Amino acid sequence: MVRDVVFAVLALFLLFVALGLATSLTGARRKRQRQQQEIAARGQVVLAELPTGDGLTFFTADDEAFHYGERRIPKDSIQAARVLINGAPIAVSVAPGYADTRATPADVVDDRPEGLSRDRWDVAIETGGATVLVECGAIRERISQDLARQVFAAVKDVIEGSGG
Repeated sequence: MVRDVVFAVLALFLLFVALGLATSLTGARRKRQRQQQEIAARGQVVLAELPTGDGLTFFTADDEAFHYGERRIPKDSIQAARVLINGAPIAVSVAPGYADTRATPADVVDDRPEGLSRDRWDVAIETGGATVLVECGAIRERISQDLARQVFAAVKDVIEGSGG
């Protein structure tokens, strides 16, 4: 009898925990949908949803600029972009006429399934006097790598003149 009561209380507790988790997930999904609607209302397209400590930061684009969170990056001011693994560049795209003094590796991000699943992936975008670091994360299963590739491809298209 006592055992049945303990199991019933435990079952109710687990049910409440599950309902709480479901409610949290639904709330997060609705918040994300509202953010995406606000972005679309501003005439921007979501290029990547980047994980941050506070949730998600959107990397978006409109006709004139990229937007990384609240930061605006005018397309006509972009001089170079680099994909970084743990701070080291592995791919670069440089605008014609921009004197780049750093070593420039290949401009294609190779698919690297082996051994890089927990490395930090970022994209550095150089503008007229500043470098914007788009932090793509260090998530397993190549998720961060794919996010960095998406951001880099969009910026590279603008640098090479086919996307802006």
